[in-house]
Amino acid sequence: MPASIDFWEVVATPPGMFGDGPPERAQLEWRAAEAPFRGSDSEDHWFRSQFVADGAAPLIRFGGLATACDVYVDRLHALRSDSMFIAHELPVEPGPHELHICARALDPILAVSRRPRARWRTRVPSQNSLRWARTSLLGRAPGFAPGPPFVGPWRPVEVLGEGELAASIRTRVDGDAGVLAVTCDGSAGPLEVVVDGRSVSLPSGGGEVRISGAERWWPHTHGSPHLYNVEVRGDGRASIHRVGFRQLKVPAATTVDGLSLTINGVRIFTRGAIWTPTSDDEIRDTLLRLREAGLNLVRVVGTMVYESKHFHDLCDELGLFVWQDLMFANMDYPIADPAFRELVDAEVRQALAEVGGRPSLAVVCGNSEVEQQVAMLGLDQELGRGELFGSLIPLLVAEAGLDAAYLPSAPTGGRPPFRTDAGVVNYFGVGAYLRSFDDVRRAAVPFASECLAFANVPDTEPPDHTDGVMRDVGADWDFADVRDHYLALLHGITRGHVDYWARSRIVTGETMSEVLGEWRRESSVCSGAIILWARDLRPGAGWGILDSDGSPKAVWGYLRRVLAPVAVWTTDEGLNGVGIHVANDTAAPLQGDLRVTLFRDFENAVHQGFERVEVGAHSSLERSVEGLLGYFVDAAYAYRFGPPQHDLIVTSLEIGGELVSQDFRFPVGRPHGRVDAEELGFEGRASRDEFGRITLHVRSRRLAYGVRSSAVGYLPSDDAFSIEPGGRATVRLRPGVGAVASTVRLEALNLATPLDVPVS
Repeated sequence: MPASIDFWEVVATPPGMFGDGPPERAQLEWRAAEAPFRGSDSEDHWFRSQFVADGAAPLIRFGGLATACDVYVDRLHALRSDSMFIAHELPVEPGPHELHICARALDPILAVSRRPRARWRTRVPSQNSLRWARTSLLGRAPGFAPGPPFVGPWRPVEVLGEGELAASIRTRVDGDAGVLAVTCDGSAGPLEVVVDGRSVSLPSGGGEVRISGAERWWPHTHGSPHLYNVEVRGDGRASIHRVGFRQLKVPAATTVDGLSLTINGVRIFTRGAIWTPTSDDEIRDTLLRLREAGLNLVRVVGTMVYESKHFHDLCDELGLFVWQDLMFANMDYPIADPAFRELVDAEVRQALAEVGGRPSLAVVCGNSEVEQQVAMLGLDQELGRGELFGSLIPLLVAEAGLDAAYLPSAPTGGRPPFRTDAGVVNYFGVGAYLRSFDDVRRAAVPFASECLAFANVPDTEPPDHTDGVMRDVGADWDFADVRDHYLALLHGITRGHVDYWARSRIVTGETMSEVLGEWRRESSVCSGAIILWARDLRPGAGWGILDSDGSPKAVWGYLRRVLAPVAVWTTDEGLNGVGIHVANDTAAPLQGDLRVTLFRDFENAVHQGFERVEVGAHSSLERSVEGLLGYFVDAAYAYRFGPPQHDLIVTSLEIGGELVSQDFRFPVGRPHGRVDAEELGFEGRASRDEFGRITLHVRSRRLAYGVRSSAVGYLPSDDAFSIEPGGRATVRLRPGVGAVASTVRLEALNLATPLDVPVS
């Protein structure tokens, strides 16, 4: 097994202070360092360690060195790395060694004038000369990812006794069979391939293994992400793989028709989030939170970093598609420079080798917003494609044999590329551009590669208006202002209102539900959307649907309901009333009862309709409120013949008598004012099982709006939900580390005082 190297560091040293060699230990005070290391681009950063190399031909593997780094082994220069994104293996002699790494100050390197000059400039990075450096904008983008940036060994440095067998596997489906195409260096000799305990012999160099009746890999929303364990043996070495079999189809012209993914013959509605880097030990929990929110894709975006093998293994296992950007964003990259081109070639080959053959890989994208940047500056749109994204990278993708869609940029396809009704687009109509919900249908988005960026308020108290809030560089507004616009639109309140923070926490979830419901409906032209973004980089009201510590925000609960594999939701159809939509993404057909109830004064039922529905596997249906009722009631209150006769529409899907999904629509406005629990008829009961899990039962005589439950150290299964008049809800709270709670606190936006429910 590889042994990771721990480091000591000394930082904040002037560039070139120690010349070309490492400092003597006595010259400085060293301190224990914890990766990934962060620092300043204006200073050198020195790291040292000692290690013992065992085995006949030991290697040091550098997972990533940020950014211009010199490596010294036993005080002799052994390696120069000029890319954060390229891993290196360095042979060493068996025995003890001393290792030094110097991350050179980047600012003096960037200050050197070079040609070709940039054909455009952008405000996204801290300095446009970063186009020459193969490094991340994370820590160097003032608007959304301020410093400090990564420096030095930001990925593990490991000592290998000997290298593993270098085998590559690609999969395909042939009829009912899965086929493994195994490729290996011929020097390994004859190969043995073991698939889930079954052994097959292959000649030197590899060949194919056929598995009859192979189970398919599905995204978790549509089936089971089945994986096969594969071991390739040869020359006394082995390589371990987990593979899946699936058929992926995309439109031939994605830059025109959008990115409609068809998996195993089923067209899916793709819903994802921009991935934000986190520590290795938090990746699983973060992906699980996104999975529980109904998402089935994560986008590794070009402003960040390539993710680890551990990340991609988990996406395979959890049934989450990966959209893999290459690490290029906004800038004019000097591909004509031979040295730069060589770095790019090595980087892209390594990146594609890591994701190649994985069932989770759905999209490879050349960059983030380069085409958009060019077009928004009024330049020739073709400059944004160029040789790098138009020919070099597509060639490398083809050579890698990837079963995935390739996009040159995101957004891309329209003329200009940020036009909303063609190709793949970034849609912020509802959002930064403060458009009404009517704009979502009018925009006719085929696929949203980024959307729904809001200052999502966490549960920490007291929140500050500016903490963690994103701002476009140069703009006189921020994303808290965007949130406040929709708060005024939906709730009619502004900053300073007594309920400002409580309603701010849920309004972004309500807004996202409206947009995603519009896109997910059966007759929509949209085939998917990616929320900006998954998890905050720092505490506060950032774009994340998860806080910086991984805790779900209230918006998470709204996504969980509208994006669930089996879900019911409604849309405002204006003079055509209120549309009802049912989706069944699962592999099994369902039979259930669809019920709609209209209430007056948020309590009294005045109309009710039912329909027994059958929804096939991987399919959906559309109905209307008045279609279920069988008569006209002005459900959307669009005709306005006199005062409104109802103020709440509740649509429910029940299967076998159990409530599976429920939607709440307020045709004349959200409820305001607070009353005590007795007047609301609001009560709860909680019990704990032998594993420490709490089951909470809540009921309410009148509408309970925006119900939230909390217990120290526990994570609720649902959040910011509502309970229909006379209805009930069940919430399960899962304990975390150190969870000790004797009560569960219940709150609601129309409840005057929190209710503490004892746990029995």
